[in-house]
Amino acid sequence: MSLGERAADRMRNGMGSWFFVFAALAFLAAWMGVNRNTGFDKYPFILLNLVLSCLAALQGAILLIAAKRSDQIASELAHHDYETDRKAERLIEHLSEHFTQMAQQHEELRRQVAELTAALKATSQIDQTPTQRPATP
Repeated sequence: MSLGERAADRMRNGMGSWFFVFAALAFLAAWMGVNRNTGFDKYPFILLNLVLSCLAALQGAILLIAAKRSDQIASELAHHDYETDRKAERLIEHLSEHFTQMAQQHEELRRQVAELTAALKATSQIDQTPTQRPATP
């Protein structure tokens, strides 16, 4: 990050806090209290209005810079998520291909076992048939 981006992030975090809100309210109350009738910025507080207008203008620019940075971070995260999803998709396709191959191999092995079982049954049936013995005189 550049120096300006880091500064904008820090200022955004500071201006977006309750401390800033209460500090701004205390500053405004003190300004109005000191300048009520006899101060250097008498009522209607023209100098205070100028300071607040400048602060609002700067805050707008700082918030836009920080929002741009947030959008950039979100874009980078979205790109990372997309790449991760693509890798996962390729991995799932690879696993699916292997699963299909394994299913085919399993079916072939099942067929071979069935053939061997049938052959063994046929062989055992042949062995169990009674053999004729020659007649003894």
